[in-house]
Amino acid sequence: MSDLNTTRRGLLATTGALAATAVSGLLLPARAQGLAPTPTMRGGSNNYQPGAPIVERIGGGGFWMTGSVLRAGDGAPLSGQRIQIWAHTTEGHERDAQSHGATLTDAKGNFRLEMPQIVPAFGQAHGHLAFEGEGFETVFLRPVMSNSRDTTLNVDFVLQPV
Repeated sequence: MSDLNTTRRGLLATTGALAATAVSGLLLPARAQGLAPTPTMRGGSNNYQPGAPIVERIGGGGFWMTGSVLRAGDGAPLSGQRIQIWAHTTEGHERDAQSHGATLTDAKGNFRLEMPQIVPAFGQAHGHLAFEGEGFETVFLRPVMSNSRDTTLNVDFVLQPV
């Protein structure tokens, strides 16, 4: 029984030491370096149309594209940032102008835009999003949906200042 108590005391002491070290920042180098920027995804810029209008909704709606926009490093939310969204939907192809629209982030750096249901193109249900604005590097994203029947897709951007 004393071996079990010794092992238990050692485990508790080790756990306590690790927790104290983590709190001090020695085991969290990623946190010390700050929030890493989102890299541009391959295929993200396919069918991009510069200057897509800011809209209340794309088409008839029924699907929600949501997300947030943060600054790399300190993770501060970025308000007023323009996010363009486009996809192959029940109402049009991703190359069609009516399948594109843009929205702005709110005071907390969040965005949401309603659009028609995304449907598979080239075997995958996916959306396209782009950040293109002043003061930060351009980022194109092409997230794939886990299920083509999902009615939301959440995408977060971490932008690198230029």
